Amino acid sequence: MPAAPHGPRPSLLYAGGVNSAVPRPTDARALPFETASWAQRALALVIDWAACWLVVSFFAGWHSSHGWWAILAYVVESTLFTATLGGSFGKLITRLRTVRIDGDPRPLDPIRTLARQILIAVVIPPLIYKPDGRGLHDLAAGTATVTLSTYRSAFRGLAA
Repeated sequence: MPAAPHGPRPSLLYAGGVNSAVPRPTDARALPFETASWAQRALALVIDWAACWLVVSFFAGWHSSHGWWAILAYVVESTLFTATLGGSFGKLITRLRTVRIDGDPRPLDPIRTLARQILIAVVIPPLIYKPDGRGLHDLAAGTATVTLSTYRSAFRGLAA
């Protein structure tokens, strides 16, 4: 039986270095699909924020200040929709889906989705991103945002 190799073991969050020619799941070369554009994602986020603001305004009154309630509504709405339907209200309207980068066609689990949505609400993680278009929130959750057509071609066949 050959001896086990010694040295550092490559991690899933690959930042270069050891065995740089080997793609990792979070490396752009390893993604077998194209991610959605930032313009599409921004539009989905604007729709989400507007919808949450309208819902909070309906319940809290049109003339009151309710910024934090709208953020809370966004986190709850986007977590529930992403965990059950594969995308927030805004993503569903703009024909985007949030997928696991490991190829699993199921929606994200609720805890991972909640953590991802909180990171989006903090704003900074989505602004720091890799060349493949995934922000820190996607890297932390092991996700990517794709178009509906990419989702159907790359993931729907896996669900059967």
